[in-house]
Amino acid sequence: MIIQINTDGNIEGDQELAQQIRARLRSSLEHVSERITRLEVHLSDENSDKKFGTEDKRCLLEARLAGLQPIAVSDQAATVDEAVDGAVGKLVRSIDTILGRLGKR
Repeated sequence: MIIQINTDGNIEGDQELAQQIRARLRSSLEHVSERITRLEVHLSDENSDKKFGTEDKRCLLEARLAGLQPIAVSDQAATVDEAVDGAVGKLVRSIDTILGRLGKR
């Protein structure tokens, strides 16, 4: 599973942040990791020009599953960590739902 992390110019994407996000994704998606070929993480600060706001950090996750259309989810929160956690939770539920439906066919 390839994990690519992208940030906008307002979020500092250092190695420590990238390692934390990769570890969180690998542990949360371990049960379906053989189906995922690529994960893209996009982190952004939605209102950085205003310098205020409580829910302004956004995490967009795009998962590419073998033989299926890509799945994209996003979450906004006060911090990058909270946004990543929210998006990872949504992605896990989406993947489990899709694979569950395929298994019933």
